[in-house]
Amino acid sequence: MSVALKLGQCLKGRLSRYALTEKIHDSVWLASNATKESVLIKCAHQARIANERSVLKRFQGRTTCIRPLLDEIVDPADPPAIVLQRLDGDLFDASAAQRLTTPEIKYVSKKVLEGLAVLHEDGYVHTDVKLDNVLVNHGSNGQRFTDIQLADLENTVHIDSKFCKDRNLIGAPFWRSPEAQLGLQWGPPTDIWSFGTMVISLIWGENFFIFKPDVPRGHEEYELEILTKHHIFFGPYPPSYVDLADEETLAILSYVMESVPPQKMKPFSRASLREISVEDREFVMKIMKLDPRDRPTAKELLGDKWFEE
Repeated sequence: MSVALKLGQCLKGRLSRYALTEKIHDSVWLASNATKESVLIKCAHQARIANERSVLKRFQGRTTCIRPLLDEIVDPADPPAIVLQRLDGDLFDASAAQRLTTPEIKYVSKKVLEGLAVLHEDGYVHTDVKLDNVLVNHGSNGQRFTDIQLADLENTVHIDSKFCKDRNLIGAPFWRSPEAQLGLQWGPPTDIWSFGTMVISLIWGENFFIFKPDVPRGHEEYELEILTKHHIFFGPYPPSYVDLADEETLAILSYVMESVPPQKMKPFSRASLREISVEDREFVMKIMKLDPRDRPTAKELLGDKWFEE
C-alpha cells in the first residue's frame, strides 16, 4: 500500500462518510460513520481486499455468522479499503479473561459451524479458523454472548482456485490441519480440524493450545513439533496417508512416529474426567481425524447429539 491513512482523516464510501478515530494496527482502523456509529475500516493490498469483498457479498445474505460488509471506500482509492461491522471482541480475549461454560462453548461452536457450513456448501474454505478470528458481541441478563461471527475472510478461497490447487500454506501453524502442515491437498476438512482445535482450547480455557510447540516460533523444530503433537494426541498417522502423500512426506511421518516412545503418547481418547467430560471428549474425537477424509462435515456436526445434551 503506497498511501497511509491518518487519524482524523475522512473517507468517502459508497453509502456514507467515515472519520478515522483509532488505529488498531497497520491495516485496521476504528471509524465513525455519518450517524456516529462505530465501524471497522480494513485496508490491504488490492487482491486481498477484492477477495474478501467478493466472498462477503456472496455469503453475508445467507448467514448471520459471518461478519458482514457494510460499505466500500471509494475516496481515497489507495489504499483499497472496506467497511466492516464492529463487534465487542473476539474469542481469544474472551476465553483468556474467563473460561467459557459448556453451554457457551456449544453456542459459539454452533454459530461457527453454521458459518462454515454455508462456505463449504459452495466449495469455499475459510483457511484461518482460530479463536481470534471468531468475533463476539457481549450479551446481558445472564447471556454472555449474542452475535458470533467468523471474520478475516481475505484468504477464503474456492477449492478450484489456484491458491488451493497449488496447496499454498494457510493459517497459523498450531491451528493448521495435518494435511496443510505437510503441504498436501487441503479443502473444507482443514477448517473442520481448525474448528476442533478451537473447541479444545475453549474447553480448557486459559489460553491452552494443545498443539503449541515447546520451542519458540522460528526454531527449526517448530513445525515438526506440531506434527509430533498431532501424533501424540490423535495418532498414529494412519496407513491411508499413502494415498495422500509422496514418499518424502511419508518418510517424515515415519520419523515423527518413530521419535515418540510409547510412554510419551497421550491419547486424547484417554483424557480424564477431571480434564473433560465424556460427551465433550466424544465430540472432539469425531472431529480430530488425521486423515481429512475421515472428518465429518460442518453440516453433519450441526446435527450431532452433542448440541442437544
